[in-house]
This record gives sequence, structure tokens and C-alpha cells, in this order.
Amino acid sequence: MKNGHTISRVRPGSIGEEAGLKPGDQIVSVNGIRVEDVFDYQYLTEDEYLEVLIRQSDGEEWILEVEKDEEEDLGLDFENGLMDEYRSCRNKCIFCFIDQMPPGMRDTLYFKDDDSRLSFLQGNYVTLTNMDGKDIDRIIRYHLSPINISVHTTNPELRCRMLHNRFAGEALKKIDLLYQAGIRMNGQIVLCKGYNDGAELERTIADLGRYCPVMESVSVVPVGLTRYREGLTPLESFTKEEAGQVVDTVEGWQKKFSARYGLHFIHASDEFYLLAGRDMPEASRYDGYLQLENGVGMLRLLTEEVSEALEAPDSESGGAKEKRKVSVVTGKLAGPLLRQIADQVTKRYPWVEISVCEIVNEFFGEMITVSGLLTGRDLIRQLQGKELGDCLLLPASMVKSDADIFLDDVTKEDAEKALQVPLVIVKSSGYELVRHLLGLAQPEDETEERHQPYEPSVPAEP
Repeated sequence: MKNGHTISRVRPGSIGEEAGLKPGDQIVSVNGIRVEDVFDYQYLTEDEYLEVLIRQSDGEEWILEVEKDEEEDLGLDFENGLMDEYRSCRNKCIFCFIDQMPPGMRDTLYFKDDDSRLSFLQGNYVTLTNMDGKDIDRIIRYHLSPINISVHTTNPELRCRMLHNRFAGEALKKIDLLYQAGIRMNGQIVLCKGYNDGAELERTIADLGRYCPVMESVSVVPVGLTRYREGLTPLESFTKEEAGQVVDTVEGWQKKFSARYGLHFIHASDEFYLLAGRDMPEASRYDGYLQLENGVGMLRLLTEEVSEALEAPDSESGGAKEKRKVSVVTGKLAGPLLRQIADQVTKRYPWVEISVCEIVNEFFGEMITVSGLLTGRDLIRQLQGKELGDCLLLPASMVKSDADIFLDDVTKEDAEKALQVPLVIVKSSGYELVRHLLGLAQPEDETEERHQPYEPSVPAEP
């Protein structure tokens, strides 16, 4: 048990500042209950009257009495975002992306988290194998929702094999407890050819459908395979025909769930549609885009937002007919769609010239085709010496969430020097993409939170 949780920042104008709290002070307990982690802190500080035990850096303790509105925060940030140790993954999944990374990258990229608290705080997916009865009871008591669950298969024996954990099948029973308590859930299936596809996929969808609508959505995404798989379980990529079969399976079940629940529930990722050469589903089929972080509906939402942005009056979207040349970076998979978007923009604004640069992922291997896993070295190697125009637009997923650094530690400044062009980081919004293409976005528009799907915002273990 920790003695206390060290404050790193007291926000200006907050209750904490008014009370005289300072960085270095520690929160020990609230209303006589010792604070274990961030969830205890958030739950306990919801009361309108608080008695907070503070320990100062010199060891002196005192009670801070607070009267506040129920939703009012104390305005404190802590040295450790979870206010506890981060829980690493105990599984050895056959499809784990981190096991497929080369050596020599920054430490945080090798951290395998499987911490249920990060599911609520950052949207991470957890396998439930790292959770005990106390964890489940606390989620139910605090009524935390939604929790994102990496299911992969509902066949207990197969799940044990795929996760290389003899408790992985038993962990599925925790979904029943969450369902009975009304805890909203989202599920994920990483599809591995020859393992959980075909009849096993049908079984998993049918089993998970029993939890609908408390489980609000389930995504089906293809396994990502890098060129660093020596010594790992042999896995194969899906062919165009096989991807089409997956899409057909998902869409068949969508019709059943839509008729019964008014939700489509099960969704194939954008990657499956692109691999199959199929058009993306219409926007209404995504049930409010619950699985964007899993690459489900991102391209449909992008095209919808671009179309809306281009329908806006010139006064809103850009009326100045200044000649402009812009280059846009993307992965191989989304290249054709980005070209369609570029054609839409130039048709409306013919004085804007747009070049779409598809970058081949030489770092991880050509089978990795998403933009979020492109590196600075590949960017520089493939674009150096080319005429890129006024600026080069990059999706925000290409750089670290809290710094302008690529996966391979090349900085934005390094790339700008090598390519001799300003790099502009664009968040995943069709509106912002159009504004940047037209040169309307200001630097302050780029301060959004960024996220990389394979790098947690946590420190690596010692």
C-alpha cells in the first residue's frame, strides 16, 4: 500500500490552489478511506463534503476540509497518472504486435499493458486475464463504463491457445458479471487466419450477441504482421477473397442484430473493406462510430466530413484564390481514398494542387500499410529530393501523443530539415484536413490530443 500520492501540479484557480496545496504534497486518504489509485480518488472526491488527509514534503500531516459542488474537481494532477503501478500483460498472444518490433526503439514502445484502468482512461483494450474479483467488484461498485475487452474468441480452449495463458478461457466468465451489472462494453476480435476465423468467428459473434445491447459494439480487425516474426507462431495475411468472406460474415450478422436490437453491433475494420476491394459502409451502419480507435469507420467519417466541409460557403471554407501546392502523406492502404478526396478538393478549388504521397513501410515490412505505423526514416528516405510544395501534411497518428517524434525517434524538426519543407500535423478530422489543404488552419488548431494505437502513455518497467 502506498503511503500517499504525490501532487505534480495544482491548477490555477482550483480548490487545491485556494487551500494552499503545492507540488510535492501528498494525498493520503479522503473521508478516512485510504486512496489506492485514480479511481478511488475520483470516486471519493465526488462528495460535497471532504476531509482530505494531506502529507507535506517535510512529513507533517493535516486535514483539509472541503465543501464543494458534487461535480467540482480539486484541480490536482499527480506524478503518476494512475496513482498506482501500471499492470503489464501476462499473456503471450500469438498476434502480439509488440513481440514483432525490432530492438533499439524507445522503451515505452515495448511496454505491454493489460490494465483495466487504462481502458476507462485511455480507451485501451484489456483481456480480463489480469483482473481479479476485487477489480470486477470495484468496476461494478463505481459503475465504470464502458470497458473495452479484447475477446478474440469465445471458445475457451482456443482463447487459451491464442493468448498462451491457461486462465484466458476462464476469464471470459467476467463478461457475464459485467453484463449482469449493466456495465457497458465494447469488444475486439483480432482475426488470425486458421485460428479464430471461419466457423470460430461465427461462434464468437453469436456468443457475444447475447450481451447486446449492454455490449454496444464488437470490431473485427486483421492481425498486423511485421517482418520481425522470427521464432513466433507462423501467421498469414488475409487474401482479397478471404477478406471478402470476413466482410460477408460480418454484414450477414449486422442484418440480424439491426432487426433485433436496432444496432449493427459487429463491425469489420476499414482494413478488411480495403483488402476486399469493397466500398465502405454508409455512415448509419457504424452506430455512432464507437470503434474509431480500432480503425472502424475512420475512412467513412473522414469522407463524410470532407464532403460537408466542401459544401460550406466560401467564406467558411476559403474563398481566396491563391495558388497553393500541398503534399499529403498516407499509408499504402488509404492512398486511393486520399486521392479521391484530393480530387474532390481540387474540383471545388482548382487553384489548389494536391500531391498524395503513399509511403511504403520498409521499417516494419510492406504488410503493415496503415499510416499510424510509418516512421520518420521511411518518410525521409522516400520523399527526400522531391518537390513537396508549400507544406507536407501528416496524420497525427504518425507522431507521439505528447511530442513531435516519430516511432523511430526521428523528430519533426529532423524531417523538416531533411525534406526542406514545413511539416504540418493534422488530426483525424475531415474538416481540419480541408482547412489545412486550403491553408486556413492556424497553429493553435494543432493542439489536439494525439494517440498511437501501439504505444501506451505509460512508463516502461525498470
